[in-house]
Amino acid sequence: MREAEVRIEALAYGGSGVGRLEGKVVFVAGAAPGDVLRFRTIREKKQFIEGELITLLQPSSERRVAPCPVFGRCGGCQWQHLLYTRQVYWKDRIIADFLSRQAGVSADLVKPLLAAEDEWGYRSRVQFKCRQTPTGFVMGFYRRGSHFVIDVAACPIAAPEINRALTLFRTWLPASPCPDAIPQVDLAVDDEGHLAAVVHCLAADPQPLADYLAPRVREQGMALYLQRGRKDTLAEVQGPEELYIHPLPQSSLRLAYAIGGFAQVNLAQNRRLVDALLHAAGELSGKRILDLYCGMGNFSLPLALAGAEVVGVEDFSPAIVQAERNAVANGLSARFLSRPALRALTHDLRTERFDLVVLDPPRAGARDIVPELLRLRPARILYVSCDPATLVRDLKPLVHNGYRVTGARGIDLFPQTYHLESLTCLQTG
Repeated sequence: MREAEVRIEALAYGGSGVGRLEGKVVFVAGAAPGDVLRFRTIREKKQFIEGELITLLQPSSERRVAPCPVFGRCGGCQWQHLLYTRQVYWKDRIIADFLSRQAGVSADLVKPLLAAEDEWGYRSRVQFKCRQTPTGFVMGFYRRGSHFVIDVAACPIAAPEINRALTLFRTWLPASPCPDAIPQVDLAVDDEGHLAAVVHCLAADPQPLADYLAPRVREQGMALYLQRGRKDTLAEVQGPEELYIHPLPQSSLRLAYAIGGFAQVNLAQNRRLVDALLHAAGELSGKRILDLYCGMGNFSLPLALAGAEVVGVEDFSPAIVQAERNAVANGLSARFLSRPALRALTHDLRTERFDLVVLDPPRAGARDIVPELLRLRPARILYVSCDPATLVRDLKPLVHNGYRVTGARGIDLFPQTYHLESLTCLQTG
């Protein structure tokens, strides 16, 4: 493997610093724009090189000292070494470059990224990996690119309540009946301060672990569940069964989601995302809206509260049950379908018409439903994406068949990482 020097000029989606050497693009993890560094080649292809940072010859002014002692080894964060103002700048650049270069979106249509008010302590859900080793019980995160667990005492991007619970479980689990049978602990806190733990247990009989943990978590006012495999093995040890989010600022709207279920990990930024989507949707009274990949109603019910007639579609049936309960609990009317989005569009909703379609697909995007969106042809589409690559892939057929992008912006739900959410608005004509 050869070594060489390079100056880092930019950041790539994926987190690596980007430079150029001998006509090839060079990607180096842990680098910052402005760095001059020496790297070792890990992989080299015709057009690019992937390198490992060996020596920082001239540090960039965009750098700072990462506060986490395991940063660079833990596989979670990629950008703790960057000033947050520069993280925001580069996320803005990344989403704008994807949209302009690959989807032909004019730069003046991309609004500034909604930066997080708190760059630390924002994660409301964290999965901690566990391992019983010859030297003791470790609880933390996988080392980058491996299944080796790095022990952590606290995570700077986790909510304070989660770090307090982590301290407790790090004390409890080594002395539990089966520390060698616990591969993972999921901790979550909601908008009301309720804490819940899901302890994954591979023991043939998990009851001794349940009996051991129950009085301890009860004293802390924490919910506890054990999971023995897939999600359908989740068993309550101590309730409650639900956590709650408040998806709108200055509103009494209160949405429940099941412990072990999905809600955005950055609750404060989720409120800003929902607020941005409502503003982008405009006047909603009397409008028919289709919300695809609706989950437990994070967008559907704020839209219904604003006066829209909403149909929500989600293929995970427990989330639909939750969405229906949330509608009743908040005195709202909405129709929910437990279906894959494609099936709903080709069967249940084939003859219906909608003024607006909202979609928030998983990272893989929504390629399979784009032809059906073109057939359905709503006047407007609001596309929420967590991956700019699949976003622009899905936008291309829309903009080539009569839709135009009228606005877009990033929302930073994941400070200290390269991940970002975005909202893109399209309309016909």
